[in-house]
Amino acid sequence: MSKMMPLEQAVRENLKDGDIVAFEGFTHLIPHAAGHEVIRQGFKDLTLIRMTPDVIYDQMIGMGMAKKVIFSYAGNPGVGLLRRMRDAIENGYPRTIETVEHSHAAMANAYEAGAAGLPCAVFRGYKGADLPKVNPDIKSVTCPFTGEELAAIPAHRPDVTFIHAQKANEKGDVLIEGIVGVQKEAALAAKRVVVTVEEVVPDFEGLHPNLTVLPHWTVTAIAVVKGGAHPSYTHGYYARDNAAYLEWDKVSADRELFSKWMDENVLKATPEVFAERVKGL
Repeated sequence: MSKMMPLEQAVRENLKDGDIVAFEGFTHLIPHAAGHEVIRQGFKDLTLIRMTPDVIYDQMIGMGMAKKVIFSYAGNPGVGLLRRMRDAIENGYPRTIETVEHSHAAMANAYEAGAAGLPCAVFRGYKGADLPKVNPDIKSVTCPFTGEELAAIPAHRPDVTFIHAQKANEKGDVLIEGIVGVQKEAALAAKRVVVTVEEVVPDFEGLHPNLTVLPHWTVTAIAVVKGGAHPSYTHGYYARDNAAYLEWDKVSADRELFSKWMDENVLKATPEVFAERVKGL
């Protein structure tokens, strides 16, 4: 059975209410189109994992879809706050959410542990930090070889991981160029992996083999969505839409304006809209 399918089908067949789900991409390749499809399908009670929650998680939280967020840094990149996330935390609007905060290093190690099938990640970290005082998931263990005290946290094991990439080949291998964050680890840690791509090509002939971040057997479904990372950028295809991030700061600051924007730009939109949004970037 082909892994290639429309995004609507890929989301519907691989995500369900109450799932633990990761949307990963660092600086670029953030899977906004996939997140918008999840919003359109109206999933509930999701546990959202992301190293750097930004606009897409602000939108999902604002739509009342999240019950818990596991993260390191949360913010509108280069602009400021995640106002919908803050409203949920401070005022319980549109619902209360549980937050579990970690460091970047902890998040990366937790994905790597999940990818390795381990129950926890062990690493050097949190020395002199206050996070262990407010996050009971942060424990310490003693190295049996050196006696050194190390940090330990639960492994990330998402039910579904969504990522965006430049290319897939017809066999279903996935290629990423430019900055690679934790996409590979987040995918290998998950039970199911959905990838949106800018294009599908016959093969990767002439490209460096190390760009093939995920072989086909690690991927559940692939959907072609041109512009699928907008307003973040996709290296080699389109630039970051800085104006969209500035606009979001204003939109997200007002509950009614947020609802109107989401209705017009997400609920009534289609994946094809993303291709139009990146023209001229």
